[in-house]
Amino acid sequence: MSTSTTAVGHDEVAALKTVALRGGLREPVKVSCSTLGERLDASSQTASRRLQRLESAGLLDRDVVGDGQWVTVTDAGERRLRGEYADYRRLFEGEAGLSLSGTVTSGMGEGRHYIQLSGYHEQFVERLGYEPFPGTLNVELSEAAVRARAGLDSVDGIPIDGWEDEERTFGPATCYAAEVRADGDAFAPAHVIVPERTHHDEDQLELIAPAKLREELDLADGDEVRVRVTDAERADEPAPSAGGADAGGSA
Repeated sequence: MSTSTTAVGHDEVAALKTVALRGGLREPVKVSCSTLGERLDASSQTASRRLQRLESAGLLDRDVVGDGQWVTVTDAGERRLRGEYADYRRLFEGEAGLSLSGTVTSGMGEGRHYIQLSGYHEQFVERLGYEPFPGTLNVELSEAAVRARAGLDSVDGIPIDGWEDEERTFGPATCYAAEVRADGDAFAPAHVIVPERTHHDEDQLELIAPAKLREELDLADGDEVRVRVTDAERADEPAPSAGGADAGGSA
């Protein structure tokens, strides 16, 4: 499977959904471009191009044979579809955010170093509204949570800008507001931090908070936690008024 920066739009996602509905999430399914084109109200050539773009973007695998092709939705393709699902669920059910479960695990100790770097630390204090504890809580997500993680794309996060010093460049990240629950106790505020550059796999989640979460929630490696992620608002920006920008009057 090859991956690239190939642009994938709504038309390609519709083709991806069609393949998934035919069983392509579970196993390879045989697809002809003429049949796919009919389902998408497009020509065979257009259907073929959409499949090629999906393959180039790493969202599906194809094996072309004489009378068609066998296609399978990849893990990245499933994450894209789950992101679409989260958007529609939010639209029709009014449910913002998502819940991710997993177990506490030890990290490599890099969180402490990066959180204390001035280029990041100043932004955390300004935009999150608190001074984070120098370290992260690492959570290994359950299999279901790894799939659900794609829903982060539909949640509003707080951007943390990249920056550079005399020696190197440091990449940007996004922080998502979170509440951490364990054994009946809960802690907030906290934030899931997702660096643009990371060596962590999709099954790893990092959280920062103004206190040491292990102590606040009496956590040890292997303990189960649930992280509720919701839309985040920047502490350095005023919240929108309920009456809108034109609301006025005196008390």
